[in-house]
Amino acid sequence: MIKNIAIVMGGYSSEVNISLVSGNVVYNHLDKEKYNPFRVHILKDKWVALDDESTEYPIDKNDFSFLLGDKKITFDCVFNAIHGNPGENGELLAYFNLVNLKHTSAPYYQMALTFNKRDTLSVVKEYGIKTAISIYLNKGDEVDVDRIIAKVGLPCFIKPNNAGSSYGISKAHTKEEILPAIEVAYKEDSEILIESFLDGTEVSVGVIQYKGETKVLPITEIVSENDFFDYEAKYEGKSQEITPARISEEEKLRVEEVAEKVYKVLNMSGFSRSEYIFVAGEPHFLEMNTVPGLTEESILPQQAQASGISLSELFENAIESALK
Repeated sequence: MIKNIAIVMGGYSSEVNISLVSGNVVYNHLDKEKYNPFRVHILKDKWVALDDESTEYPIDKNDFSFLLGDKKITFDCVFNAIHGNPGENGELLAYFNLVNLKHTSAPYYQMALTFNKRDTLSVVKEYGIKTAISIYLNKGDEVDVDRIIAKVGLPCFIKPNNAGSSYGISKAHTKEEILPAIEVAYKEDSEILIESFLDGTEVSVGVIQYKGETKVLPITEIVSENDFFDYEAKYEGKSQEITPARISEEEKLRVEEVAEKVYKVLNMSGFSRSEYIFVAGEPHFLEMNTVPGLTEESILPQQAQASGISLSELFENAIESALK
């Protein structure tokens, strides 16, 4: 029997438009002979399912169904394509758990944990994973710029604790740039992270569940034309994404080992893409994305294709893994 699949996209964060693009790519690549997919927009002002003509049908939040004419449509599985709040931070997935709906992401607690950069770092450090030196601030905390510099040095990165797609991130080169950068970060989140600058090769490592096993995908080297891998570099062509990365075999094996360990330590399932910077040959973990970009140009799909996995196979595997 053909399964009804809800592809949720949109969200409540600055990443809403990126999510809509990702969700439509999933919709276009799913095999319509195996699945009956519906795009579902989860937006601040409405939850609606769309038909092929983009006619909107309100979602009944009691059981995540909708009426198509006089027929009630329920779903066998949800494909999560929401970057940020509420899809990547666990909120929507906790709701799916309550209404007994299977989905393609990790359990809601793991999603909430990995979306919080500070808490993720605190867990992986306990397992010997190397990271940048960091300071954590809540909005309203006293800001001692001299203490920040004494701990993390200059330059340093100032970023929202709970945000994605490099929104709100700044690289401060001088003491005078720190306070304005903090204000930029606070526009995205009430919690921020200030991290030391790691000078080395940056790589992105996809780790997924594929056919019942944990699979590390080919590694991508990130070469930004900008000062760092910011929004413009990620989405407006201001970077080179080189797969496979131009790193030594020893470095490749080491970062694969660390990335798989991080995935398992955090009890992950489904998609993940983590960023690392090599310092003296040792990969330092930056953060994990659990709903990475899913367009044809996005890093994780590039890595999958380099591994011989098409977009259709990648998305179908996520659904079949969730259904099992």
